[in-house]
Amino acid sequence: MLPTQVQDPMYPQPLQIAGSDVLVSAGALRIVHVVNCLSRGGMEFGILKLMTGLGSDKFEHRFCTTRKYDDDFVRAYGLEKILDVAAGSGKGLQFPLFRLKKIFQQYRPHIVHTRNWGALEAVPAARLAGVPVVIHSEHGYEIDNLAGLPMRRRLFRRMAYSMTDVIFTVTRELRDYHARQSWTAPDRIRVVYNGVDTDRFVPSLKMRVRTRRELGIGETTCVIGSVGRMVPIKDYGTLLRAADQLLIWGADLCVLLVGSGPELDRLQRQAGSIESLRGRIHFLGASDHVPDALNAMDVFVLPSLGEGMSNTILEAMASELPVVVTDVGGNPEVVGDHGSGMLFKPGDAAGLAQVLDSLTKNPEVRRELGSAARERAVTKFSLKSMMEEYQDLYLTAAARRGVRVGSK
Repeated sequence: MLPTQVQDPMYPQPLQIAGSDVLVSAGALRIVHVVNCLSRGGMEFGILKLMTGLGSDKFEHRFCTTRKYDDDFVRAYGLEKILDVAAGSGKGLQFPLFRLKKIFQQYRPHIVHTRNWGALEAVPAARLAGVPVVIHSEHGYEIDNLAGLPMRRRLFRRMAYSMTDVIFTVTRELRDYHARQSWTAPDRIRVVYNGVDTDRFVPSLKMRVRTRRELGIGETTCVIGSVGRMVPIKDYGTLLRAADQLLIWGADLCVLLVGSGPELDRLQRQAGSIESLRGRIHFLGASDHVPDALNAMDVFVLPSLGEGMSNTILEAMASELPVVVTDVGGNPEVVGDHGSGMLFKPGDAAGLAQVLDSLTKNPEVRRELGSAARERAVTKFSLKSMMEEYQDLYLTAAARRGVRVGSK
């Protein structure tokens, strides 16, 4: 868990901006991570991993949200003392440019790192506040933008991207998408893959037996499951329809869903209306025990309509699960032709049912796919590799602006 308090010393000297040069020697790089909404999600947990994994000798971190935050999430991870909120008291459309500028002027970071569309106002705000380094990254899709971005968003992205020192995405596919949408050269946008803690997410027979016992699931029952936010773009309804078909065919299976969100009630009603699923589905809600839930599963499914780079796919792979995911976004880059999982068309419940039918009937195939998935997670998507990339990105960008890291 992150510490509940972060020291906030003044800089040894004020920032002096002369053209592109910042004449400052920093004890540690002060970074503000800006998001639209701070709540439970893969991106937010990725930032928490960065904040703990990069260490405190070279980096000091702070959160800023442009709109809102989840009280329970903030309290659970002790973020109260390192969180700023730029949203005003009014409802409706907001553009907190000058509130963001004020926050940056007060905290005086060396780096502002904004993420996704909802935080993009922080790019010009950081420039107005004289922040030395501005980084923006894109981590996924919104369901209403899968076919392309509205012109106003394309124009604003183009403008904001031109004001950054570094832009990156978490997959090559997402890089190409945003390069097209913002009229930006692809080589201007880096790719930094997400990483997974392969020591925390690891196959465990002990976890499997305990979790199944607690849920009342028999050892021979095939458990198909997923982890993620309950939002429309995840399309868990397709998984429920596929499971219904498998049960009609006579499969001995159970569905396990971990996560919360605005779609949870609707999905529970949908499951309740499907006779075959009664007593065969568990909604666990938001949980800090994801490794336990994954170990209770036999197959991991992600039926998203759009995806950047799913952390939950990586966690499932590290847990030695075969993954069955939609052929969208960064999913093929993660799974690909590496024998670690299978792809299906988004929204295709019948196609998903066919794939799952073959896996439920072939435990040896599941073991082979799961073993390959674990190997790929360890060798290609390790947390250590991700930390090294982010550290290099932050330190190099700061050095180019004349910010030198010294001893605290």
